[in-house]
Amino acid sequence: MAPAASLWRHRDFLLLWLGQSVSRLGDQFTGLAIPVIAVYVLAAKPLEMGFLGFAGTLPFLLFGLLVGVWVDRRGRRAVLIRADLGRGLMIATIAALGLVGLLHMAYLYVFSFLIGILTVFFDVAYQAYLPALVERNQLVDANSKLETSNSVANTGGPALAGAVIELFKAPFAMIFDAASFFFSAATLIAIIKREPTPDPGQRRSVLLEVKEGLQVVLREPRLRHIAACTAWSNFFSSAVFAALLILYLKDELGFTPLTLGLMFAVGSIGGIVGAVSAGAVAKRIGVGGAIILGAVLFGPVMLPFPFVSGPFAFFAIAGMFFVSLIGNLYYNINQVSFRQAIVPVRLQGRLNATMRTIVWGTLPLGAIAGGVLGDAIGVRPAIIVGLLGGAFSFLWVLFSPVRQIKEMPESAA
Repeated sequence: MAPAASLWRHRDFLLLWLGQSVSRLGDQFTGLAIPVIAVYVLAAKPLEMGFLGFAGTLPFLLFGLLVGVWVDRRGRRAVLIRADLGRGLMIATIAALGLVGLLHMAYLYVFSFLIGILTVFFDVAYQAYLPALVERNQLVDANSKLETSNSVANTGGPALAGAVIELFKAPFAMIFDAASFFFSAATLIAIIKREPTPDPGQRRSVLLEVKEGLQVVLREPRLRHIAACTAWSNFFSSAVFAALLILYLKDELGFTPLTLGLMFAVGSIGGIVGAVSAGAVAKRIGVGGAIILGAVLFGPVMLPFPFVSGPFAFFAIAGMFFVSLIGNLYYNINQVSFRQAIVPVRLQGRLNATMRTIVWGTLPLGAIAGGVLGDAIGVRPAIIVGLLGGAFSFLWVLFSPVRQIKEMPESAA
């Protein structure tokens, strides 16, 4: 394989990277502020938290496949810009309502759903845009850099967000997130390189193009098993982390918004370790081996979580998140880079939409299941059930052709 040119001299990628780095840091503020508002201010119960997680992720299940076709028919950069601007405006609206004391759970459901729709457009276009911006032999490096920034944001962001929420209340924290979306849109506007313009004459019916996207994933056994692994894990992790985690940490362990942010920050250092070492691990044990190792690490390591208590709970839980996030980054960087490498650019939108529909389509179902189970048997027993179920997700890739992936392909199949 030819050596990859340095991305440090790739102006357009650096703009994308800068914008996403700032946006991901802003996401930490809203990501912590919304559940804190729900639990600490609006006294949400498990079922209400389940509905909140359901509302934010339902758009992937409803619209993902159609968005994939839509994105493949248009310039992805324009989609990214509009999605960023729209999300910035909605986050600013939530902050304004919070500042004047008009927020309640119904508003959070509606705004989470609307932001989720724009996130579908952004995420599908984003992963489809990267292969058109950089060369294929730069994909692992590009994804590693983007994920490193994401992990750095996950490390410093929650602590900073927790402190801001503790001192100035949650709506103030969300103002920064709104500004970060506008900054990201500005960096995307500044990118010079233009994508190939899709040929309108090549368009077919929407259903045929949706079918083609499904076939890309379902007929490729490695992609099929990766999708199954991720979907299984996401269902159970959504049940635990979307519906039950904040409630449990507040009611059972006495966490405040500040200690929540600090705990997530300490644990997220594992994401930095995973992001910067994912490429090296793949070279040492193969791309498939790195994907499998990541899946083994991110599930079973969380099993002791509901059994820790006392003064060491903070450090024990942060340690579990640390190891789990190393695995998560090994898994995601290598499997995303692999699927970007083996599928032609013209199909990337439908590929990502199909994968997102499958693997994120389980998130709303898991959130509702976690909320219902938490109401029925209690928060702690429901967490135990969710963690046990998620611990088996690695079997989907362990017993599959994913084991045979040694190197990243040079060109699309």
